[in-house]
Amino acid sequence: MDVQRPYGAPALELRANNMAPHELIEEELMLESRNPEMAAMLEMLERAAMGDSTILVTGESGTGKDVLARQIHRWSARCHGPFVAINCTTLAEHLLEDELFGHIRGSFTGAVNDKPGRLEAGNSGTVLFDEIAELPTSLQIKFLRFVQDRCFERIGSNRTLRVNVRVVVASNRNLEAEVAAGRFREDLFYRLNVIMFTLPPLRERTQDILVFADWMLKRLSVAGGRRDLRLSPEAAAALIGYRWPGNVRELHNALKRAADLARSETITPDDLPDSVIHRNSATVAAPAAHGTRLKDFEREQILRALAQSSTLGQAAATLGINVTTLWRKRRHYGIG
Repeated sequence: MDVQRPYGAPALELRANNMAPHELIEEELMLESRNPEMAAMLEMLERAAMGDSTILVTGESGTGKDVLARQIHRWSARCHGPFVAINCTTLAEHLLEDELFGHIRGSFTGAVNDKPGRLEAGNSGTVLFDEIAELPTSLQIKFLRFVQDRCFERIGSNRTLRVNVRVVVASNRNLEAEVAAGRFREDLFYRLNVIMFTLPPLRERTQDILVFADWMLKRLSVAGGRRDLRLSPEAAAALIGYRWPGNVRELHNALKRAADLARSETITPDDLPDSVIHRNSATVAAPAAHGTRLKDFEREQILRALAQSSTLGQAAATLGINVTTLWRKRRHYGIG
C-alpha cells in the first residue's frame, strides 16, 4: 500500500520539541559564510538539494547539521511537503521502532489504537535521521530496507507500506570508524553515503565569528530592550582566540550571558564566561600586562586579521567592521 500525499499539500514540520532560540539563530547564520570553504560547501549543497539523493551531513555537535537539513528541504522540490526530524538518541530502542514505523491495535500491551509512525508523516517530504550512529543495531537492518525500498510494516502488521520521502541523515561521529568498530552496518553506511558534507567547526571559520557575534548581539539587544550591544576590542580578541568546542550554540550562550551581565552597551572580557577568558588569558591580558594602550592593541588585532585573511574584505569581516573603516584604520596606524 502506498501512502499518498501530493507535493502541493501544506507544509508540516514535525519535531520532538519546538525549536529553541539558539536553533532559530543558527538557522539564519548557517546559510552564508565568509569562510571560502564553507561558502563553497553551501553552494554545492544547494545544487545537491535539487536532486533526490540521500544526503549524509557530518560534523561536531553545534555546527548546524539539523539547520542544513531543514534548508536542504526548503531548497528541494519537496519544499511544500513535510519535514520530519527524528533524533535517534532520545528514545529507548522499542520506543524508537514504534516512533519510526508505528503500530496496529493490539500489537502489544497498551496499543489500544492504530498509530502511524513518523515515516508515514513524512510522506512526500523530507525525513531527517539525526545522530544516525546511535541507531540500535537491531533496527539497522529494518532501516536499511527502508532506505533501499522506502517500504516498511507497522509493528504487529504484515501489511507493507510504501512512502515517498527524501532521506537526510546526520552524525557527529565518523561512520566509517563506527563500521570498523562493528557498531554500524557497512551496507547501511554505503546506502547512506551517496552525497556527504562535513561541516567545519567554528574554530576553523574564524572569519565568521565576529560576524555571527554582531548578528547575535543585535537580536539580543532587541530582545532585551537595550541599545545596540557591541564588543570591546579585548572581548572580540577573546572570541576569535577561543576554540569553541560547542560551536555556534556555545557562542550564542556566551553572548547571551554577556548581554545579561553587561553594565553598559559595550561587552568586555569580564562579561564573557570564564572558559573563554581563561583559554585566552594571555591575549586578553596583554594590554594591561605590557602597559599597551588600547589603540596599540587594536593595531595588533588589525595586523593579525590581515595576516590570516586573503582579502581586505575577509579581514574586515573578521574584525566586524566594513572595508572602508578598515582602510581608514590602516592609514591611521601606518599599516601597509
